[in-house]
Amino acid sequence: MQRHTNGKTLILSLLELLITRMASPKLLFLVTDDRYFMSHRLPMARAAAKAGFEVHVGTRVKSYGDAIRAEGFTVHDLPWEKLKRSPLDIVRDIWAIRRLYQSLKPDIIHHIALIPVIFGQLAATGLSIATVNTIAGLGSGFIGRDLKGKILKTGLILALRILLTRQFSLSVVQNEDDRAALRSIDIPANTIRLVAGSGVDTDLLKPLPEPEGPITIGIAARMLNDKGIRPLVEAQAMLHAKGFNTRLLLAGDYDPTNRSAISIDDLQSFARQPGVEWLGHVDDIQALWARCHIAALPSRREGLPKALLEAAALGRPLVATDVPGCRDVAIDSETGFLVPVDDANALAIAIAILARDPALRAQFGAAGRRRVEKLFSSTAIGTQIAAIYRDMAELRIADPHFAV
Repeated sequence: MQRHTNGKTLILSLLELLITRMASPKLLFLVTDDRYFMSHRLPMARAAAKAGFEVHVGTRVKSYGDAIRAEGFTVHDLPWEKLKRSPLDIVRDIWAIRRLYQSLKPDIIHHIALIPVIFGQLAATGLSIATVNTIAGLGSGFIGRDLKGKILKTGLILALRILLTRQFSLSVVQNEDDRAALRSIDIPANTIRLVAGSGVDTDLLKPLPEPEGPITIGIAARMLNDKGIRPLVEAQAMLHAKGFNTRLLLAGDYDPTNRSAISIDDLQSFARQPGVEWLGHVDDIQALWARCHIAALPSRREGLPKALLEAAALGRPLVATDVPGCRDVAIDSETGFLVPVDDANALAIAIAILARDPALRAQFGAAGRRRVEKLFSSTAIGTQIAAIYRDMAELRIADPHFAV
């Protein structure tokens, strides 16, 4: 009788533990900095919290720590700096992340973007943690054209091949091209999910009327060569030389940590050209697109560009390059125009067509808005990502290989 009672007690204890763990599993986001989390991943975190997860954010905290806490999330300040490049600094950063994992004991960690994926997966080595790894665009490391770039690409492929094939790890991509890229480096198909970014709040971002005054083109991006800033500035110069009274607004930070960064001197030189204004970082994205007639992003590669999604949600026609990510949002001759990479002349032609035709701008803007509502709303995306978190949480608790 005593044995039966003890067995029953053990079973009840295990069931209680299971219910408790499933009632509020811990989810930790690992991102590079707090501003990026607020600008790009907040809808995803809100969806997780709504689904019953206890949300934590591990990041470098600068200006948005209080804003993250106001959402009801717990913030863990990490010391890593994007400017660090020495092997010792990298080891220290990974060790700091590992200490966080060991002390917090999250059920799931969501690594977002290449550096957090690589550092986070290394830090999680040997720990009983399920990981979700978002490849938010394969980045400059996969599009480098010089010898250094090719060496970097080879190293990234080897790292991802090892790190993304670990047990209890799932990879999330934002477009079909990136899914194909992971498959090409032998990441198993059943460990890859496609989720189109974090989604856009279509209730908050509603179509805006066009502004008065000269036709204005805007770009919201870091000031990188890989974002197509130079050909866009060159296209503006071509339009000006042909008599178009256009304006170009460059909204984005100088980023010295990126190998594709445009120098401050060059950015200041761009801003001295006719009709060009460099705004730096812009927090109020609606205010930016309220000043613009056309949204541009002539990038060399993207995951799923939030800047284009927001512009489309606000009813702006798009001019972008025919590359992964961009072509998922800018549908040629439907929501905007697609042009070849690094082709200033093609950019100028596409912009000129839209500049001359307000009816076409309205047509493309309305179509873009409908596409965002159908495919990229934060509600729809939140449902997808919450389902992934639930599946991973259940796997972590149910699988006997996980330590409780």
